[in-house]
Amino acid sequence: MAASAPCYLGWDFSTQQLKVIAIDEQLRVIYEDNVQFDKDLLEFGTHCGVHVQSDKRTVTSPVLMWIKALDMILEKMKSSGFDFSRVRALSGAGQQHGSVYWKEGASQILKNLSPDLPLHQLLKACFSVSDSPVWMDSSTTTQCLSLEKAVGGAQDLANITGSRACERFTGNQIAKIYSQNPEAYAQTERISVVSSFAASLFLGAYAPIDYCDGSGMNLLQIRDKIWSTTCLNACAPGLEEKLGPVVPPNSVLGSISPYYIQRYGFSPDCKVVAFTGDNPASLAGMKLEEGDIAISLGTSDTLFLWIQEPTPALEGHIFCNPVDSQAYMALLCFKNGSLMRERIRDDCASGSWDEFSKALKCTVIGNNGNIGFYFEVIEITPEAVGIHRFNRDNKKVPDFPKEVEIRALIEGQFMAKRIHAEKLGYKIMPRTRILATGGASHNKEILQVLSDVFSAPVYTIDTANSACLGCAYRAIHGLVAGTSVSLVDVVKLAPEPRLVVIPNAGADQVYQPLLKRYADLEQKVLCTPVSSHLPK
Repeated sequence: MAASAPCYLGWDFSTQQLKVIAIDEQLRVIYEDNVQFDKDLLEFGTHCGVHVQSDKRTVTSPVLMWIKALDMILEKMKSSGFDFSRVRALSGAGQQHGSVYWKEGASQILKNLSPDLPLHQLLKACFSVSDSPVWMDSSTTTQCLSLEKAVGGAQDLANITGSRACERFTGNQIAKIYSQNPEAYAQTERISVVSSFAASLFLGAYAPIDYCDGSGMNLLQIRDKIWSTTCLNACAPGLEEKLGPVVPPNSVLGSISPYYIQRYGFSPDCKVVAFTGDNPASLAGMKLEEGDIAISLGTSDTLFLWIQEPTPALEGHIFCNPVDSQAYMALLCFKNGSLMRERIRDDCASGSWDEFSKALKCTVIGNNGNIGFYFEVIEITPEAVGIHRFNRDNKKVPDFPKEVEIRALIEGQFMAKRIHAEKLGYKIMPRTRILATGGASHNKEILQVLSDVFSAPVYTIDTANSACLGCAYRAIHGLVAGTSVSLVDVVKLAPEPRLVVIPNAGADQVYQPLLKRYADLEQKVLCTPVSSHLPK
């Protein structure tokens, strides 16, 4: 690094590791490192970063493990000769929905940290709940049902908070702690989400929750960006005071705590920009703009959408947008992703992706009207299970020829994504780009079907560190957000995504009627009553 060249840090407190990235003013990555919880912090005994309790539904992580990971990574940076005095601002992300419970008196300890000791020793007595509930937890069905009842039903809750009641969402987790451990709740002076907890460590004071991560709690009125009194009261008494205020995601929260200046040599002018959830941070890291879609094609498939006018539904989630405070982002998760694709590849293409791709190439767009639904495990979007095949006359059939089966699977997966995205208020625009990531984004024929179904070009993007990188970009943006500079202006120099495919001519005319048929068949055939509160 050139003498006194400024840099910016992005942190990611994720499920299995803590990551950090430093970028310079040209947005080049100049340092990156991580601490893996299972491997580097054996004393906490986690598996994949968590403890799964005997009921298999209660899932937690030790708060002190996250703090000790921060100590370790800062010491690693120091040993490597990293010059902390160059850091002008930092921001970060946390796994969404998890909650941290600060004990009465903790704020005084946070304010007066001694630079002679590591954080995990200084803060070890600061938490009323030592193991934080995390996003993998699905033990709060009772609390979900009572929250929905308190506001008039599942759709009413979605209209207020952006989502129906979800077991992993923070409000329901807080309600469970209040009912099962009232003493711990009474001793709690502040409840943070993972992102605001991490920001608090750097600030030396309680950091507010930002709008985006606040949207993953079933507690925030997403349109007014204030806590919903009805939801708070349904979860626990005195909750508003324990949660503190909510702030825009580009807020500068203050300067870094003196602890870091004295122990590591940070500049007293280094600013802490509000931390946010890992999903909103990824949206920033992928440089999504209005009308864009990011789709991660992994074990499960996840869609991130940029939405101007949301229409919350029982499926999917609406969050405040981390880049534009007037806009929203939506998240849709489909459980039957690559595992379903691999199963059909094994059954119909001799286990070969080359054979699978050939089948997509040699079958016609629209599959001659044959439509399939493929759910090996109970799907979230929509709630359904099993394999259902229909011919062009909407008659159910027991099987398809192998090539037809392969195309029916891929077309069906992408039509479902478009239908459910549009249900949430998403609109495809002339400038829409689809940014594809994850394993299946390496398969050009799969991406061609995606492009045809959405009638938009598909790009690929390297997102190995999108949440971390998004937070480093957000740190830069936080310093100028008071002006009219947008994040899009800030990230102009960042690497552009790579164009892979454009839609085939005429694809839109083929899919318009098919999309309508798919949506009608989904309504008629698939919405068999599955319990609406399955562990997700």
